[in-house]
Amino acid sequence: MSTDISLTTLLLLCLAAAGAGWVDAVVGGGGLVQLPALLVGLPGAPPVQVLGTNKAVAICGTAAAAVAYARRAPLDLRTAFRVGLAALGGSLAGASLAAGIDSAVLRPLIMAVLLAVLAFLLLRPSFGVTARAGEVPTRRRVAVAVLVAGLGIGFYDGLIGPGTGTFLVLALAGILHMDLVSASGTAKIVNVCTNVGALVTFTLQGAVLWQVAVPMALCNLTGGAIGARMALKRGSGFVRGVLVVVVVALVCKLALDQWGW
Repeated sequence: MSTDISLTTLLLLCLAAAGAGWVDAVVGGGGLVQLPALLVGLPGAPPVQVLGTNKAVAICGTAAAAVAYARRAPLDLRTAFRVGLAALGGSLAGASLAAGIDSAVLRPLIMAVLLAVLAFLLLRPSFGVTARAGEVPTRRRVAVAVLVAGLGIGFYDGLIGPGTGTFLVLALAGILHMDLVSASGTAKIVNVCTNVGALVTFTLQGAVLWQVAVPMALCNLTGGAIGARMALKRGSGFVRGVLVVVVVALVCKLALDQWGW
């Protein structure tokens, strides 16, 4: 396809990329903003090119946010990379099976899980607001995090994708008893690992529209850096509020995909 698009369209895509980077850095779910924007802005592009371009943009903001968190938040980098490597493997496995899965069957199940998560967040306002003082995750908890947040959510990321960052934050906070700021920072590192594998695959397939991806990536990177700084400055209460909004948006997005308007 021709990648000639109007300057207005490119500017709007860059604005969407900046917003997506901010959301993704705070709590995950930036794809809710960026992927629909690309679908509208590049109506003639094959789906694989839209997905590849989206991944090339998203990895920049995620990496910027990961660096910002790693510098200013007390992250357990060893655990983060263990979970990230497992997520990379899970993502590759999920992607290999994606073509044979009917997403219409899985969406209702995911919506039910998200509604349960939303109810949990509303009924447990203290969840993730503070970490358990002085608690060091046991080997068993780290192993569970590797299996659930790594292999499990990584597999989901490769299979379907929407809300991966949000699920990672929730899983890490719940399993490893992190506060939401630390969980969000750790999730960014895990996301970088999964995104690298996907981006390599899309690049080898020639499925990245670099003329569009590069300017969007710069804006996504800026949004990610700003979002990470805001989350670090305002704390877990702020992250929790954004998390509730993103979970509601995910439910609405999946419902629209399943049943239409």
